[in-house]
Amino acid sequence: MSLSTRNVHYSVSHYSAHRCTFRAMKLRAVFGLNVQRLRRERKLSQEQLSFVSGRTRAYISSVEAGRRNATLDTLEILAKALDVEPQDLITASAPERRLGR
Repeated sequence: MSLSTRNVHYSVSHYSAHRCTFRAMKLRAVFGLNVQRLRRERKLSQEQLSFVSGRTRAYISSVEAGRRNATLDTLEILAKALDVEPQDLITASAPERRLGR
């Protein structure tokens, strides 16, 4: 097949959509790793966090693995259950637990 007969199309919107998907996956992974790290620092099992947050253990597991696209409500609930600010769960290097909360 010659180059002139190939049907190659690169659209700006396709590229932008791919970049957004990559960013979302990256944010989901950061969120999951932060939930897992903070849960372990507090010596909580997934079962214990699920009880405190009202989510199932399977849900917590899939969030930590980056397979679940959590809602903002879930972000807020998990932050409260872990005693951190919501932004601490979505930043690459979350600050330590804040005192007086």
